[in-house]
Amino acid sequence: MKGQKGPLVVLEYPGGRGGGMTAKRYQDQVLKPVLEPFYRQMTEERGRVLFQQDGASGHRAKTTIAHLDDKACAINRFPHLAKSPDMSPIEPLWSTLKRHIRKRPHIPSSLDELKQAAQEAWDAIMEADIDAHVDHMARGTQQ
Repeated sequence: MKGQKGPLVVLEYPGGRGGGMTAKRYQDQVLKPVLEPFYRQMTEERGRVLFQQDGASGHRAKTTIAHLDDKACAINRFPHLAKSPDMSPIEPLWSTLKRHIRKRPHIPSSLDELKQAAQEAWDAIMEADIDAHVDHMARGTQQ
């Protein structure tokens, strides 16, 4: 969001068969505890706000769509076109985040160290960096 950096969410789920990011995990770890309060705060400050998510299966799941449409949640969405990374300002920030982590004196050697490194990297990314990607996205929609 231009002029506002949202929170970083480190997802917790087991790997392996059946252990990936499911719609339920997405709703329980991202939507309910993080996105909903942030979205409410942004709509109070800015008025109408649109939320964009990519085409991951957990994002497209019927239960997720129903949750986002529920009156208790009511999150307005901006459509994400398939295979359009230029339409999402977060995509180029992943490489920036990784670059910050790689600049550390030592590579994280545990999950806790990696989480800490990711949070520090996210904190180091300036809103101006995010705004530049949002502006790039806006230029792409005007062409």
